[in-house]
Amino acid sequence: MGCSSSSTKTRRSDTSLRAALIIQNWYRGYKARLKARQHYALTIFQSIEYADEQGQMQLSTFFSFMLENYTHIHKEELELRNQSLESEQDMRDRWDYVDSIDVPDSYNGPRLQFPLTCTDIDLLLEAFKEQQILHAHYVLEVLFETKKVLKQMPNFTHIQTSPSKEVTICGDLHGKLDDLFLIFYKNGLPSERNPYVFNGDFVDRGKNSIEILMILCVSFLVYPNDLHLNRGNHEDFMMNLRYGFTKEILHKYKLHGKRILQILEEFYAWLPIGTIVDNEILVIHGGISETTDLNLLHRVERNKMKSVLIPPTETNRDHDTDSKHNKIIDILWSDPRGKNGCFPNTCRGGGCYFGPDVTSKILNKYQLKMLIRSHECKPEGYEICHDGKVVTIFSASNYYEEGSNRGAYIKLCSGTTPRFFQYQVTKATCFQPLRQRVDTMENSAIKILRERVISRKSDLTRAFQLQDHRKSGKLSVSQWAFCMENILGLNLPWRSLSSNLVNIDQNGNVEYMSSFQNIRIEKPVQEAHSTLVETLYRYRSDLEIIFNAIDTDHSGLISVEEFRAMWKLFSSHYNVHIDDSQVNKLANIMDLNKDGSIDFNEFLKAFYVVHRYEDLMKPDVTNLG
Repeated sequence: MGCSSSSTKTRRSDTSLRAALIIQNWYRGYKARLKARQHYALTIFQSIEYADEQGQMQLSTFFSFMLENYTHIHKEELELRNQSLESEQDMRDRWDYVDSIDVPDSYNGPRLQFPLTCTDIDLLLEAFKEQQILHAHYVLEVLFETKKVLKQMPNFTHIQTSPSKEVTICGDLHGKLDDLFLIFYKNGLPSERNPYVFNGDFVDRGKNSIEILMILCVSFLVYPNDLHLNRGNHEDFMMNLRYGFTKEILHKYKLHGKRILQILEEFYAWLPIGTIVDNEILVIHGGISETTDLNLLHRVERNKMKSVLIPPTETNRDHDTDSKHNKIIDILWSDPRGKNGCFPNTCRGGGCYFGPDVTSKILNKYQLKMLIRSHECKPEGYEICHDGKVVTIFSASNYYEEGSNRGAYIKLCSGTTPRFFQYQVTKATCFQPLRQRVDTMENSAIKILRERVISRKSDLTRAFQLQDHRKSGKLSVSQWAFCMENILGLNLPWRSLSSNLVNIDQNGNVEYMSSFQNIRIEKPVQEAHSTLVETLYRYRSDLEIIFNAIDTDHSGLISVEEFRAMWKLFSSHYNVHIDDSQVNKLANIMDLNKDGSIDFNEFLKAFYVVHRYEDLMKPDVTNLG
């Protein structure tokens, strides 16, 4: 009797254990699948981000092309060259940019007192928490005074730590003010006993870039020996044109925004390009290459590189100039990879990929132990690679989507191991279960990927049809994936993503025209040819930057002649084949009141992608075929 009871208990125990193991294995598989989906979503975000940066590099070469070919079209528009590229702006008088702007009594925002003190840092933080706007007079004065101090600094700042004085390294912030507030809350404000290095990319993407820049500059002016600023690849007026900071300035400072942008060009150029901690840790924004020469970089006239994206012009180009320019691009744009060697950074279009052997070679050459860099979003906020010799630190949490990644910073002290601190700004979605956060990320990633797909519909359709020898309307998943990779140029796991993007029949074949289902580009005018609509949508960001550069008075208007002339240059440089008659017809249609001017900014806003779930099906929407 006792034996039977014991046997029953044993069987129940075994059953419970097996059930627990089954549940445990199911949960592990469930978590693994969610993590895989999260990884794929992040890969989509990052691939498209880098492809856009590659486009920005191409746009920069177009600006050089434009400046060399624009003289015979409109001589007066060479003001663009004088304002943005070649002018020696050190001659500007303080009166024109600061003292001539009065602060009215009605202004109720923060009022800074120069010379600045820690009280002004507190004042600024409290004002920005209340979403107040700092008056343009103070913005210009802060930038003017910061530039004055930066001009006295070397290209690389040397700092020392001690057991009682650690240094905190922060990576990209990208206009995400809440992350900076959280860092200061957790780690304390900058001071003589609490030094910081901010490793570039303070601006762009986020909506509070000017606030972050003001906090960092005011803190720098109060503690010039204890707060250090490195230049990032987004501290560049060409990048700001695409990624939002220029728009933010012109929106927040409608009257004096142009002056602020002009001073910013000089300010960026005087930012140091790196920091060396305890003579053994190199802190730069991007990375290195096999030809990185720190001795040469110490001697570079950094103030002459207003935008590192625009190569030296033919008139001032020589081998030494080209070499210095390329080395600065490497410092700001490069990324580490696990593969040995140094090869072009094809994803971003600038800088290089550098392997563990390159890291060892450069660190050994200059008696350094570690490279700390930023420039890449990491799910955990940081990543260690190259046998612990390279650390990536990224301080903007929720960078792509709420819940997409943590932010982090590093604390360094001589003779001790670096300490990492992670955080995440917590809004409503961050409290959601992992599955809901992954769903949100995945939906957002697939949405922007679909938009990239529809912008290349004509090219993709031709590629699909070339593979479809039987004219069945179907391809194997491998054939479909080949076409997607070949046309879009995005390094993505297309086979794994196929279930999110296309219909697959019971035999496992892709109905390739379903790649464009439930998505379309809205046309600004009914008469526009579908190929032209698609082309304008694909290049809308580039065109907006170009025409905003021409629109020097920021009126939002350009002439019909400028539209035609610039399109001719653009299509020639980008090898875009659109019939001139189509462009001329579109230009005339866009000039609604026949005054010879085009509201080009409003025109570009008409090119947006409509998704089925947005319920925006209007009569002037085309399915592009």
